[in-house]
Amino acid sequence: MSANFTILLKYSVNYRDNHSKARIGEFETSHGVVQTPIFIPVGTQGTVKAITQRTLENEVDAEIVLSNTYHLYLRPGTEILEKAGGLHKFMNWNRPILTDSGGFQIFSLTDLRKLKSDGVEFRSHLDGSSHFFTPKKVIQIQRSIGSDIIMPLDECTPFPSEYEYAKKSKELTSKWAIENKTAFDNSNSLYDHSQYLFGIIQGSIYKDLRESSAADLIKLDFDGYSIGGLAVGEPMETMYEIVNFTTDFMPQEKPRYLMGVGRPENILEAISLGIDMFDCVMPTRNARNAYLFTSEGIVSMRNTAYKDDYTPLDKNCNCYTCSQFSRAYLRHLFNAKEVLALELATIHNLTFYLNLVRESRKRIIDGSFIEWKKIFSKIISKNVQSK
Repeated sequence: MSANFTILLKYSVNYRDNHSKARIGEFETSHGVVQTPIFIPVGTQGTVKAITQRTLENEVDAEIVLSNTYHLYLRPGTEILEKAGGLHKFMNWNRPILTDSGGFQIFSLTDLRKLKSDGVEFRSHLDGSSHFFTPKKVIQIQRSIGSDIIMPLDECTPFPSEYEYAKKSKELTSKWAIENKTAFDNSNSLYDHSQYLFGIIQGSIYKDLRESSAADLIKLDFDGYSIGGLAVGEPMETMYEIVNFTTDFMPQEKPRYLMGVGRPENILEAISLGIDMFDCVMPTRNARNAYLFTSEGIVSMRNTAYKDDYTPLDKNCNCYTCSQFSRAYLRHLFNAKEVLALELATIHNLTFYLNLVRESRKRIIDGSFIEWKKIFSKIISKNVQSK
C-alpha cells in the first residue's frame, strides 16, 4: 500500500534553555516519537555494527537509527528491499530510520566520481561498476528503502575550499534541493507509512554562503534542516562559529540536524548552539577498537592496568556491560580477540552517547545545562592514564 505525503513532519519545541540556544523537542513519525536532542546510531548497511536490533532497542533504547543510501543501493539493492517490504522489515527494526543521501560517500571516492550539473557519476567501491545519481534517483532509492526521514543529494564541500569553489558548490546544492523537493513531492511512499524530507545547508566556512544556502532551502519548506559540510577537517572553534551563525537562520519550528558530529563534547557544545539531532560512527568504531567513553574520560581497554581491575567499566553507567562485567574481563576479551568484546563495548559506548543527550534534556529543564556542560566536557574528553 502506498501513501501520499504532503503532510509536514510534526515537530514541537517543548522547552528552551534560558542561558543558551539549547532546546528540548520531539517529532513524530509512523514508527514512533523521537525526543530531541537525540543521537542517532549509524547502521550504514542496515545494521549497527556488532550489535543486534533487539539489543539496540531493549538495552540501548535507541530511538532512531541511520542507514546509507549509497551502500544499500549497491548492496542488497532496491529490488531486494522492495520485495522485503522496505528496510524496516528487512532488518526487523520497528523504530524510525533516517537515510543519508550517500552524497558524502560518493564525494569521498575522489578519483572514482565525476561531478556534473545534473548529478554525479561514480564507480562502485565493490566492483568498479559505473552508476549515476541524480537528485530524483536518490529520492527514488530512498522511497524504495522506506526510511522515515530522507536526506537529499547535495555536494559536501571539502575543507579547505576557496571561496569561489564553495560558492559554486552551494549553488549546485541549492539547484539540486529544488530537484530533490520536486521529485519528493511528485512521488509517493511505496509502503504504508509517512516519509519526510530534510534540506542540507552548505557553504563551507563562509558565513554569507551559509546564510544564502539557508535562505534558498527555507523557501522550499522542508520538514527539517541540517547543516552539512562541517567536521571535515576545519578547526573545532570554526565549526562552532559556523553552527552558531547558521542556527540563527534556521526555522525555530523545524528540527535541526548537524551531520556527522561527533565527539561527546562536540555534541554538548552544539546542543547549546541550538542543534537537535546528531549522528556519528565514533561511538561504534571506537568501541570496536577498545576505546570506551566513560564519565571519567576515555579508557583504552587493552591497557595492562586493567588486567586485574574487577570494577565496572563506568560506575556511573547503567548499561548491561557496566552492570554485569569488570574491566578485567573486558580487557581479557579484547586481548583474546573474542567477538563478545565488540558487542559489550558497543553497548556501552552507544549507551554513553544516548545517556549524554538524555542528561542534557534534564539539565536544560532544571537550568544547569551550561555549567554542567563546561565541567562534564572537560572530564569526558580526557584520556584516562595508566595506573
